[in-house]
Amino acid sequence: MILIADSGSTKTDWQLAEQGKKIRQATTKGMNPYFQTEDEIGNEIRTALLPELKTTAIDALYFYGAGCLPEKIPAMQTALGKHLAAKTVEVNSDMLGAARGLSGGNPGIVCILGTGSNSCFYDGEKITANVSPLGFILGDEGSGAVLGKLLVGDILKNQLPTGLKEKFLQQFALTPAMIIERVYRQPFPNRFLASFSPFLAQHLHEPAIKNLVLNAFKAFLTRNVMQYDYRRYPVHFAGSVAYYYREILAEAMQECEMQLGKISRSPMDGLVEFHKELKTNS
Repeated sequence: MILIADSGSTKTDWQLAEQGKKIRQATTKGMNPYFQTEDEIGNEIRTALLPELKTTAIDALYFYGAGCLPEKIPAMQTALGKHLAAKTVEVNSDMLGAARGLSGGNPGIVCILGTGSNSCFYDGEKITANVSPLGFILGDEGSGAVLGKLLVGDILKNQLPTGLKEKFLQQFALTPAMIIERVYRQPFPNRFLASFSPFLAQHLHEPAIKNLVLNAFKAFLTRNVMQYDYRRYPVHFAGSVAYYYREILAEAMQECEMQLGKISRSPMDGLVEFHKELKTNS
């Protein structure tokens, strides 16, 4: 029996599987060793995950997560190992998870558009090139956090049609001062900004809103994907932003003359199949 985790900055999807068959799934908060301590991660596992799993008979745990850089992997393995008695605990980046889940054993360009954004070239076995996403302050183009940042900036600087500002502040029960407080002085401003994605989705009929989203996706493609061999390989996408804005994403891809591959909200189905085949061939 194996346990697979796909963790972003906002949430973690867990899938318990045996011989390629899904047995049980669960969702917890995102677990990012770059921003959270071992104790914080362990507490989320203990209080939110274990009651849902209802078993400790796990042979292998494969954790794919945001913030799982090489220097952070040992801490993540320790946090997981304290609470999940798996014989094998393997921790990799969420980028490799997306690549394995969407591209399998085939080469291609794989991207994540969720709370954050990322991209890579995957040769069918490993990631061979990666443009650093840089986070939502310096990069993360096309992500939920940056879409939220662009929306809030335009609203507070009166760059959107009359009435949208009032609708936004009323819908989220916010004031400009509260927004500044949440972004600059409280933890996880990226999650806060990404939470405004539903407002964008509700107002895509507004040309200014559609252009904001379209231009954010084009910025992601030009600043990241164009650094790979995009004329030769398909470009796959995972993540909630890619999935829910797939029509606008497809439009941006067409304008940038790129070959659109798969768009999936989560790479989990592909990861279950990947690890089934990996076990079969080992």
